[in-house]
Amino acid sequence: MHRLLDDIQLIGFDLDGTLVDSVPDLAAAVDAALCDLGFPAPGEGHVRDWVGNGSRMLMERALCHALDEAPDDARCREAHDAFLCHYARRPCHASRLYPGVAEALPRLHAAGLTLVLVTNKPAAFIAPILEHFGLSGYFSLCLGGDSLARRKPDPLPLQHAAEVFAVSPAHCLMVGDSRHDIAAGRAAGYRTLAVPYGYNHGEPVELSEPDGVIESLVELL
Repeated sequence: MHRLLDDIQLIGFDLDGTLVDSVPDLAAAVDAALCDLGFPAPGEGHVRDWVGNGSRMLMERALCHALDEAPDDARCREAHDAFLCHYARRPCHASRLYPGVAEALPRLHAAGLTLVLVTNKPAAFIAPILEHFGLSGYFSLCLGGDSLARRKPDPLPLQHAAEVFAVSPAHCLMVGDSRHDIAAGRAAGYRTLAVPYGYNHGEPVELSEPDGVIESLVELL
């Protein structure tokens, strides 16, 4: 086991950009939603840099790009509703697990570690995605961006997870791909571990100074 797992009892995992490369399906839904509103599709390259703060912010960034100015709340709601409709139809069509995920999660679970999922994605999409990839049985708790009053980078979801399982944050680890994961983990008192292959708004996640960086989750084993 990786040295960062010494004395660790609970591991929190981000979803998009950490376990699953979901951008192809997110981009398809963003493109469709903007086309519904009469705007050109921004494409996967842009969407990859916009992911990470939940679906509402994703669509706000997409609208800013389309309008070249900040959108009003009504237009944001309209675009977000359209996105949710399109994404719900095909949340797993082109998404893929990152290498190492299918090997690491069952072994970490079998080792007796409590695994929790903490994502800013709306909670309604978590179960379909985990079930599609056969990962549902490994997580004892799944929290979406709308599960609690605040989401990452706020520490509340991670604090909540530690409280649910009565584990001291000092014995918890947060694994993610973005500065929001690292900030949330640090603020919650978790150790932090980053993967460099995900979505971090175009900047290296190492700049967030996590406690460690791994190229693949198999390095945890």
